[in-house]
Amino acid sequence: MKLDPQNILKVHALTKSVQLEDKTLELLQPLELNVNVGETLAIVGSSGSGKTTLLSLLAGLDLPTSGEVYLKNHALHQFNEEQRSQVRANHVGFIFQQFLLINSLTALENVMLPAELANLSDAQQRGKALLAQVGLSERANHYPSQLSGGEQQRVAIARAFISDPDILFADEPTGNLDNKTGEHIADLLFELNQKQRTTLVLVTHDHKLARRCQRQVEMDGGVLTEKTAQLQAAEQLATIEQLG
Repeated sequence: MKLDPQNILKVHALTKSVQLEDKTLELLQPLELNVNVGETLAIVGSSGSGKTTLLSLLAGLDLPTSGEVYLKNHALHQFNEEQRSQVRANHVGFIFQQFLLINSLTALENVMLPAELANLSDAQQRGKALLAQVGLSERANHYPSQLSGGEQQRVAIARAFISDPDILFADEPTGNLDNKTGEHIADLLFELNQKQRTTLVLVTHDHKLARRCQRQVEMDGGVLTEKTAQLQAAEQLATIEQLG
């Protein structure tokens, strides 16, 4: 397949199904998706619509039943787990709804971990700088059990950005937080994303959060559709009016 140099992510005829005893469950219908470098994209849909399944395939955490996934021109659908893991280490950052911090590591150690695994010599310096950016310098030596949910998610955001990823995948990053804390986390996420010029692919059921992205696609029953520019513009205007 010929790839557009502007594309950081390209998906063609992608499907995912699982076998359940005597029947096949179709999680994703054949879909197409292109994401450009520096773009912010929201994948919206209700629980069970297939959006998290899609995110796992886009990030190379799982393999499709059929179809193609290219990330930075790497054919993830043809790679084994070790190869996909190397692509993720070199190009990808993650933020999860459940935070997924390591309980035995301090906030700073959690943030530093991806940089240390990548053998970056300035891992501690980067970690401290990112904790400062998310307002947690004074909590650097605290363990996850000593942090609130919002603080844990801020640590997770800092961790996601430490290796300067080309693309960041965020799965319901505000889903476990109250509204006020969730809005603060969203502000931090988009602020850091803009500073580091990272491509962002965001999975959410929160339409208000989705409207902050440049593009929105919707999952429903494993089918992907893209919202029109006119609809997105109207929704973004409504968001601005609410914020204002």
